[in-house]
Amino acid sequence: MVNIKKNFAIAGCGSISARHAENIIKNGLLKAVCDIDFSRAQKLSKIYGGTAYPDYEEMLQSEKELAVISICTPNGLHAAQSIAALENKMNVLCEKPLCLTEVSGKKMIEAAETNNKQLFIVKQNRFNTSVLDVKQLLQEKALGKIYSFQVNGFWNRPAAYYSGLWRGTKELDGGILFTQFSHFIDLLYWLLGDVIQVKANIFNYNHPSIDIEDTISALLVLQNGVSGTLHFTNNAYQKNMEGSFTIFGEKGTVKIGGEYLNTIEYANIEGKTVLNKPIKDVANDYGFYKGSMSNHDKVYAELFKALNNEPHQLPDIHDAVKTVEIIEKIYAAAAKP
Repeated sequence: MVNIKKNFAIAGCGSISARHAENIIKNGLLKAVCDIDFSRAQKLSKIYGGTAYPDYEEMLQSEKELAVISICTPNGLHAAQSIAALENKMNVLCEKPLCLTEVSGKKMIEAAETNNKQLFIVKQNRFNTSVLDVKQLLQEKALGKIYSFQVNGFWNRPAAYYSGLWRGTKELDGGILFTQFSHFIDLLYWLLGDVIQVKANIFNYNHPSIDIEDTISALLVLQNGVSGTLHFTNNAYQKNMEGSFTIFGEKGTVKIGGEYLNTIEYANIEGKTVLNKPIKDVANDYGFYKGSMSNHDKVYAELFKALNNEPHQLPDIHDAVKTVEIIEKIYAAAAKP
């Protein structure tokens, strides 16, 4: 059987776009890229191929043979641009977060279903070796009854990070739970379940130029009765410090740690020997700051399976909407007096 390579486009040629481009060209064809900063589109095109466009709608109208558009634009544009692609009979791979409201997420799914196209989300931290190890422990019920959890994200984002047009704005960024820590919320839902009760506080201690918070703390109760805390901040001094997820159960305690949830930092489990593993997974490096894990190769490997109607391990798109819903609950709770 001849394997015909599928045509891709990338919308948004910022920091993460190169990760997409380098994985697209492994098994597909990059036919087009676009960015309102046309110089960035031209730069990406020169390295990885494809026609450069300064306008998203122009690209949609000009490129009629696209199988997938990878949406790498600011958070607040994800919903409208994904829906436009789906309505033009193109599949979509959307960077996190899926969108900024649960309502928008449901409209995205509706557009995919109406047009018989597929909508996928980038949740690369689900492929972290340490996360998969803990997922297996939970599936095996190795920890017994789960009591509580603690999730921390202690990162650094300098003033220069917010020097552009969209980061730090309510409309296009949405908040640190969307831009920096949505992966943590996704893993909370995937590993332990839905959130039914929230108490939260948000603060901006160190970034006076932005419209959103730089610190958030929350107390959560899950549908299964498990309780826990979240503490996320962009104020770790000079560099990222920790990304961690600790679970306390009747038969054991386990902590996913490192800077990016990329190692088993602690494990004490009845009847099991779980070694603290050396850190092998690496983060996305953007020069003056680092982001989440660099697992886009795994995301695209699964995406190509999905496009070929083969079994795959990409997250259910409804999980991505649930992540947005939980984030909205936390922000709503923080807004109450």
